[in-house]
Amino acid sequence: MRILGIDYGSKRIGIAVSDEAAQFALPVSVVKNSDTAISEIVEIARQHAIQEIVMGESRNYKGEPNTIFLDSLTFKGLLEKEGYTVRLEPEFMTSMNAERFQGKNELHDASAAALILQSFLDTRRNSA
Repeated sequence: MRILGIDYGSKRIGIAVSDEAAQFALPVSVVKNSDTAISEIVEIARQHAIQEIVMGESRNYKGEPNTIFLDSLTFKGLLEKEGYTVRLEPEFMTSMNAERFQGKNELHDASAAALILQSFLDTRRNSA
């Protein structure tokens, strides 16, 4: 079963998808955060037969919800209304780490989503 990963941002939303065995995450695309974002993500999820979504849980240096946190929870709720199970995975500076690894390019946010998703996959595998 494939799992979709999301790095939610106020301007762009990075998308990643796991392999069929849910062992590793691959960056897929970046969606503009607009009125059509949900429908675009639902289409990507449909193409990959996704039933479960993992979103980064965005917090500040103190571990407190940051400015994007409430917006991301609203977005999570919209995805759940579409019928998806949406889990939160703690994230911290994934966009910065993705940029450091590959440089800033058009898939930078998708790579951040892959880091979030990979963290979730690794944690789940290690706790099984």
